[in-house]
Amino acid sequence: MQTPYLLDRASVDDAAELIAQYGDNAVYEAVSRADRSRDLGNHIHFCRWRQIERLIVLLSVEAPLGTIH
Repeated sequence: MQTPYLLDRASVDDAAELIAQYGDNAVYEAVSRADRSRDLGNHIHFCRWRQIERLIVLLSVEAPLGTIH
């Protein structure tokens, strides 16, 4: 899995907030928000919520990712 591109700290804060509110279902809420943004024609927020979705998935992985030094 590639590391998601994060524009700013707010993306990490939003991911943490979704995890705190929705627990294991946080990724589904991020998907829902991305879909809603796409349906409204807001491609900027669509991409942002997709990156947050990927970050939530990345944070849920128990094993280390990438090279361990």
